[in-house]
Amino acid sequence: MSGEEEENAAELKIGEEFLKAKCLMNCEVAIILEHKYEQIQRHASDSDPSSQVSQVFEKSLQYVKRFSRYKNPDAVRQVRETLSRYGLAEFELCTIGNLCPDTSGEATALVPSLKSGGRFDGDAGDEKIEKMLNDLSLIKKFE
Repeated sequence: MSGEEEENAAELKIGEEFLKAKCLMNCEVAIILEHKYEQIQRHASDSDPSSQVSQVFEKSLQYVKRFSRYKNPDAVRQVRETLSRYGLAEFELCTIGNLCPDTSGEATALVPSLKSGGRFDGDAGDEKIEKMLNDLSLIKKFE
């Protein structure tokens, strides 16, 4: 076995390329694909096959729309800003933004790296996670 560490998302060991990558939540991808879909529709011509939307594109758009927790672009921006204030890694931010857990226990079960990184350890960490989730629920409520 080589000297490289094994990847483990629970400990936020996801590889250097993923730590530097910009992740998108489903709701952000939905906004981007909707915009692209509108552009394609405006410039569509029945005689030009390149202006038609592919089946993969349509399925992708349907998927992200179905699983997007936030529909309003302002709410999507607020979610990213709110979660960014808590110092989450991109992977954690998108997972929490996509899954919208209700409790700190559920959040740490879905994203174990919240606890393993030491940022949210102990009772104070649980309270911080609860505050973060409460902030998200307020955005959803007023969307």
